[in-house]
Amino acid sequence: MTPATNAAKKAGILYQLHSYSHDAGTAAWGEEAAQALGLDPARVFKTLLVSLNGDPKQLAVGIVPVCTTLDLKSISSVLKAKKAAMADPVQAQRATGYVLGGISPLGQKKRLPMVLDSSATRAPTLHVSAGRRGLEIELSSADLCALTGAVMGDIAREKSS
Repeated sequence: MTPATNAAKKAGILYQLHSYSHDAGTAAWGEEAAQALGLDPARVFKTLLVSLNGDPKQLAVGIVPVCTTLDLKSISSVLKAKKAAMADPVQAQRATGYVLGGISPLGQKKRLPMVLDSSATRAPTLHVSAGRRGLEIELSSADLCALTGAVMGDIAREKSS
């Protein structure tokens, strides 16, 4: 069990856990999860932390499909911030209590402002990290938003080649 799975269980939501053998040599954790579990990468979401307005202590979370990138201008607009930048990895781990590649939007140490990309509503469920590399939790976007206080927004953009 992880803080993420404990949060889902405590909330009484419908969810399903999916585990796979994580390759320690990969850094493309979300893509690895999609491939290992045979999932459409548009349904597997990564949890990314940003710092707002140039303040490394003012953190927020963006949740986007692994086949996309986080649009920093869009997330700053949704959160009504002047600007957003990717958070320092050490700060991200410290604020969430999770290691990189295993950061879940559920069960974080600190409740941070969170934005879920609106593409999450295109399917009945989505997959996010369940709090460690090699473990994904499948749940509805509505349950994810209810448990985390996330708002929906168009914050993903296609990866450039």
